[in-house]
Amino acid sequence: MKDQKIIVGIDIRDLQVAKTGQRTVIEEFCKQFRNTTDQRFRFIFFDSTIPIYTGKKKALLLLEHIKYQLWKQVTLPFKAWRHKCDILFCGDYFVPLVQPGFKTVEIFYDAFFFEYPEHYNKLWLKLFHAIAIPGARKSPYIMTITEYAKQKIHDHTGIPTDKLVTIYPGPKTELKKNIEKEIPEHLSVIKGKKYILHVGVLEKRKNLPTLINAFKLLRDAGYHDYSLVLVGKGNGKTFSDDTDQVVKAISENHLEDHVIQLGYLSDEEVGIIYQHAFMYVFPSFNEGFGIPIMEAFSFKLPVIVANNSCLPEVGGDAVLSFNPYKEEEIFQQMKKVIDDESVRNELIRKGTERLRHFSWEKAAKELMDIFEKAYKDKR
Repeated sequence: MKDQKIIVGIDIRDLQVAKTGQRTVIEEFCKQFRNTTDQRFRFIFFDSTIPIYTGKKKALLLLEHIKYQLWKQVTLPFKAWRHKCDILFCGDYFVPLVQPGFKTVEIFYDAFFFEYPEHYNKLWLKLFHAIAIPGARKSPYIMTITEYAKQKIHDHTGIPTDKLVTIYPGPKTELKKNIEKEIPEHLSVIKGKKYILHVGVLEKRKNLPTLINAFKLLRDAGYHDYSLVLVGKGNGKTFSDDTDQVVKAISENHLEDHVIQLGYLSDEEVGIIYQHAFMYVFPSFNEGFGIPIMEAFSFKLPVIVANNSCLPEVGGDAVLSFNPYKEEEIFQQMKKVIDDESVRNELIRKGTERLRHFSWEKAAKELMDIFEKAYKDKR
């Protein structure tokens, strides 16, 4: 007899390789689904046992593209059909085009494929337009993570806005676990330092060279007791990795002793870095959401952000903003936070208040309501 609960299959293959905000979103939803007491659903998690290649050899990367599409278009729909899934949820843009007995719900995080086509592998971009977009059109609902992203996706794809559902993420919960009171030895480079923090992949759209230039202005203005800490590394992609320009900006400004690059860190290590930071700066040209804003709020840091894309939507009145193309404005806002304790305290107070609007429990409840709606539409 058919299970009376709505059976939802969850594609978790991407967790083998994802390291950015996309990983956070999938991980946090999976935690919620595994621990839910909602009696409407039964969740099944689908993963691949075949290792995913992450190197740079073109032949093997081409093979990986093929393996990925075989997973999405053959293996995954077969698993969903065999387990009698009503809904299949995918968190990485691609869903099966053939959907025997189930409907798909997926996440579109942003419209970067359209806005920065030069940053993507040409084959991947062709597959995105040939497979991901038609798959999205077949999905009854697509989750977006901000109203800004929702509008951009609609503008570029023509997908109706009533199919695009905004569900806000929350901060990464693992950052708060097992935080040590003392900084461990392998992170001793930050001991005793006041530092301005940025966490994120070293991509061109992150605008880190401008942040480094603004930090140089801060030091030139006499703020010699502050350092800049960058957590994250390049994405290894030919057209979007900004590692070389970050290194160049540090060198040209003679900041080798004052800009601390920590590379990729574990969740526990990132939590420690947040815990001891003085402020958080988010200078991106474009974001789909900006989870580090929530993370900085959760660690009671004053936050300043670029005045573009979704960042004002997420930060609300709990952040100071600046034009990301003007390093002088970034410098002035950093200076304001340093100089004025009342400004710092007010940003921290407002950040703590704003954080209450974002939680994974709330996000999961909203997403499960979408699953139920898609199921009822299917019937």
